[in-house]
Amino acid sequence: MLPFLPQAVVFDMDGLLIESERLYRDSFLAASDEGGHGMKVETYQKVCGSPWDVITGTIFADYGADFPIDSFRDAWLRHLGVMMAEGVALKPGVVDILDLLDRLDIRRAIATSSRHDSVTRHLGPHDLLRRFDTIVARGDYTEPKPAPMPYLTAARRLSLDPGRCLALEDSYSGVRSATSAGMMTIMVPDVAPPTEEMREKCIAVASDLHAVAGLLLSGIKKGKTQ
Repeated sequence: MLPFLPQAVVFDMDGLLIESERLYRDSFLAASDEGGHGMKVETYQKVCGSPWDVITGTIFADYGADFPIDSFRDAWLRHLGVMMAEGVALKPGVVDILDLLDRLDIRRAIATSSRHDSVTRHLGPHDLLRRFDTIVARGDYTEPKPAPMPYLTAARRLSLDPGRCLALEDSYSGVRSATSAGMMTIMVPDVAPPTEEMREKCIAVASDLHAVAGLLLSGIKKGKTQ
C-alpha cells in the first residue's frame, strides 16, 4: 500500500520502460567471452543503470587496472548494436500505467542515465515521448546516478517537492539516486534482483508495472492523497 497518492511519477527508462537492460547485459557478457575476460553476470548487476565512468571504475576494481577497457567497450557496443538493430520492446504494462496516470491526472517524467538521442530512438517508435511532462537525460545534470541530481532535476522541472513524487527504478544505482533525492521509490527488478538494501530503501518491490498500477489504484480506494 502506498503511504499517499503521488503528485507525479518519475520513471527510469532502461530496464523499466524498455527491455534494454537484458540486451546491455547479454552484450556485456558476449564482449567478455570474446575477450576471454571471464566476467560474471554479478559484475553487470552491480553496474547496470550506471554511467560509463562508474562502470569503468567497477571493472578496474574487480579485474585490475590493466584491464583492456577500450577494446572491451568497443566489443560491447558492437554486440549491443547487433542486438538492438531491430529496435527495443516495451516492458509489460508501460502503456497501461501511462493510461492510468492520464485518468488519475498524475504528472510523469523520465530520469535516465541515457542520452536524449537514445531516449528518442527507443521511445519515439512507440509514440511515448509526448506522454511525459519532462525528460531528464544525461547532460541535464552534473552528477549522475547514484547521486540524487537526476531525480532532483525532474522534480524541479515539475515544480514539485521530491517527497511528493513516486520514483520507479529497476537498478541499485537508480534506487539509491531516487531515495537520496527524497522520493518514495518502488523497485521493479529486471536483471538485478532486489537485495536487503533495496528492500530497506524502497516502499515496495513490484513484479512489473501492472503491479505498480495496482498499488496506485489501492491508494485511490483508500483515499490516501498528499
